[in-house]
Amino acid sequence: MAMQSPFFGKRDNEPTPLRQGSPNPNPYANGPVSSNNSTQSAAAPAATSSASNGSAPREGGSKLTVGPNIKLKGVEITDCDTLVVEGLVEATMDSRVIQISERGAFKGSAEIDIAEIHGEFDGNLTVRQKLVIYATGKVTGKIRYGKLVIEEGGQLAGEILFGAVGTPKAALVGKQGLQAA
Repeated sequence: MAMQSPFFGKRDNEPTPLRQGSPNPNPYANGPVSSNNSTQSAAAPAATSSASNGSAPREGGSKLTVGPNIKLKGVEITDCDTLVVEGLVEATMDSRVIQISERGAFKGSAEIDIAEIHGEFDGNLTVRQKLVIYATGKVTGKIRYGKLVIEEGGQLAGEILFGAVGTPKAALVGKQGLQAA
């Protein structure tokens, strides 16, 4: 190894039998290998990643990021703990958290626990716990929420119901609990 990669230069300084062409197929033959140790073989990262996914779904969980300039249309998103929208998503979603960035847009239907809107949402939105609309955020359509926070400059328009369940007892705009600024 005459050349060192700038990304892995630190690892090249560590002596390791697997990098020196050791024919040992078992990466655990010399004891357990930690997830930070560079002596893992191709099979070891798969084992540690599946273990980390199973033991900490609440911390990281499953996360889908739709990057800038990406358009995702006509899909149903399920079993996603966090959806980060930086591009355009036209979909139906039933998940835990949605985060729409300042340049992101979501069109469609979403049933989620927590929504953080910096960009645009248009459609049917049911937020079981907390809807946060930031100064650059704009939410339009049929909106149901448990708790609502609107930063100065944030926009909310459409059919707005208090109570994520959408029962007939839900309060409409203009009733106690929701005041226009």
